[in-house]
Amino acid sequence: MAEMLQRPDTAFVAKAGQASLHGTSLSFNRVVTDSRAAGADCLFVCLSGERVDGHDFLPPARAAGCRAFLVAEAWFRRHGGGFSADDAVVVATDTLACLQSAAKAWRLLCQTAATASGHGLLKVGITGSSGKTTVKEMVAAILLDWKPGVKNPGNLNSDIGLAASLFLLRPEHQVAIFEMGINRPGEMDLLAGLFEPDCALITNIGSAHIGVLGGSRQAIAAAKKRICAYFTGSQLLLVHEEDDFREYLMRDVAGRVACFGPRSLAGFSGATSLGLAGWELQYNGSTIRLQLPGAHNLLNALAAIGLAAACQAPEASIRRGLESVSALSGRSEVLQAAGLTIVNDCYNANTDSMGRAMALCDEVPCQGRRLYVLGAMKELGDFSTEAHHQLGQAA
Repeated sequence: MAEMLQRPDTAFVAKAGQASLHGTSLSFNRVVTDSRAAGADCLFVCLSGERVDGHDFLPPARAAGCRAFLVAEAWFRRHGGGFSADDAVVVATDTLACLQSAAKAWRLLCQTAATASGHGLLKVGITGSSGKTTVKEMVAAILLDWKPGVKNPGNLNSDIGLAASLFLLRPEHQVAIFEMGINRPGEMDLLAGLFEPDCALITNIGSAHIGVLGGSRQAIAAAKKRICAYFTGSQLLLVHEEDDFREYLMRDVAGRVACFGPRSLAGFSGATSLGLAGWELQYNGSTIRLQLPGAHNLLNALAAIGLAAACQAPEASIRRGLESVSALSGRSEVLQAAGLTIVNDCYNANTDSMGRAMALCDEVPCQGRRLYVLGAMKELGDFSTEAHHQLGQAA
């Protein structure tokens, strides 16, 4: 029976996604949409986009050992004869809609099982214009030191990535930490419906994706605030104490609201910069060594501590978790090569994140030359020329 499942299987996906199952039912550990990540333990989902059709990559997925597939009905009518008797094929009218419906159903099943076991499932959602992934990694390091649970890998935070990540949940999990990113109006309502966070954190309201999120920071704030769309009174929203949109974000939320930051965090008494080596934070009389440099990462750490403290995580987990976090590839990553110090912050490009990367380099003593290698910033719409000009002036 579905309620007894310890891992998702294709029969569950077909039933929850209002699709049909051809062949046997197979369980899987993870969901992938890229055949290069496929393997024997995964469900390969075929998505059709403007330039790429995922069905074209079924052969390499099968060659990698995958035997569970989610395909479109229209494609299956034309090409479905190529599967073997050992394959499990879920056939849906819309593969993405099927994936999302099944992902929500799986989350609800795990949540119900956690409640029945007496420990419950704490769901933490993190969004914002920048810093989402770093804060998610910090929060996850703390909470997963405290309780068994799951986080979404990397930045799988979109309507596709979040849905796929939800299948990593298991009935025994007690915490789930998921990053929720958007690049179009209305997308946050979908993500919030899939996950329904108990605790939400908005890192900041900047200009990332301004060209596709309504053309103003006010529109971005409104879109990000929809992370609270499914709040019913007991949930918590955390926002930055100095954000320009703090009052707007905290207004008319159907739950509790609080701020994070140096003034808002009880027990925080200061921090000492170690340059590119990171920070030493003083929290409740103890020293926490943060490996990530830059004022923005100090604020990210304070956000993570504030959220963890609000969730009643023990101080030992807060310290161990934060001290275990190292730089992610392309995010405040410090490299040494041939007498050069390289700060690799190339993962994302928007006015806010690039400005913070430059500020970090400016803070570090340098006896030689400082070189900034800057790329183009996209999805800025009518603000593109002005944003690039401002960044050039700052450099």
